[in-house]
Amino acid sequence: MRYDISLTIEYKYQSAASFGRHLLRLMPLTLPDEQRLVSGLITTTPEPDERLDRVDFFGNPCTEVGHNAPHKTLGFHLTARVERMVRPPDGPSVPMAGMTGALREMRDLGPDAPHHYLGLSPRIGRDASRAAYARDTVLPGMTAREAVEAIGRALYRDMTFDSRATTVDTPPQEAFARRVGVCQDFSQIMIGALRDVGIPAGYVSGFLRTEPPPGKPRLAGADAMHAWVTAWCGPEAGWIEFDPTNDVFVGTDHVTVARGRDYADALPVRGILRAFGRPLTRQAVDMIPLD
Repeated sequence: MRYDISLTIEYKYQSAASFGRHLLRLMPLTLPDEQRLVSGLITTTPEPDERLDRVDFFGNPCTEVGHNAPHKTLGFHLTARVERMVRPPDGPSVPMAGMTGALREMRDLGPDAPHHYLGLSPRIGRDASRAAYARDTVLPGMTAREAVEAIGRALYRDMTFDSRATTVDTPPQEAFARRVGVCQDFSQIMIGALRDVGIPAGYVSGFLRTEPPPGKPRLAGADAMHAWVTAWCGPEAGWIEFDPTNDVFVGTDHVTVARGRDYADALPVRGILRAFGRPLTRQAVDMIPLD
């Protein structure tokens, strides 16, 4: 499946910002046998005074931009064409009882090494309630893949999606205690729960193709950036991805942009400004299938 993707993020400030530095993770990844970036371009309005394109530790394309002149608005725009392939079948998953031994045999410490995704990370800490929930959900004799599916489906069943209940700064512990949140919350809670039972897990940001209700036209800008979970299920199964917000294993409707231990490693825009007041923000995404 091929997609043309367009993303616009705009900020309007109450007073002119005299200075700004931003780090963008907006460009879709190229992943062997899964996804290919055919073409892509990130532009900034106004034009930045400084720009650096690089790749971070986890392999995510990053664009750093700096604005030194006063500006009352700031916009980031992505256009990309992506080919999303059907992923080959996973190999056999390790039984949960064998996960510790399987991890002990892994000697690599590169970006995909499962050891980076087992402990605490910037946004995901300890939560006794979440750990008990995870242990109660994983049944004896399950494989790691079955445990990933069980925890993802349990969160889908027990949590309520509410776009007004949390913000990007809401701790996952709070969202889990209230059983509400958005895709970021669902994903970070699931990551923590998987780590609680010994499964390495990380955060994925990207785009999800959405469909309008039957008989209704598709609205421009109706798609949105999304988040889901990647989990290591053993040396043969490798990394598998599950979307707890929608109760599905990830498929060709999902386009990956960035990966990391949690939201802090993959957030689309991070920055600092010299300004005051809360900016008005607008985001619009179009994900158009070409096939």
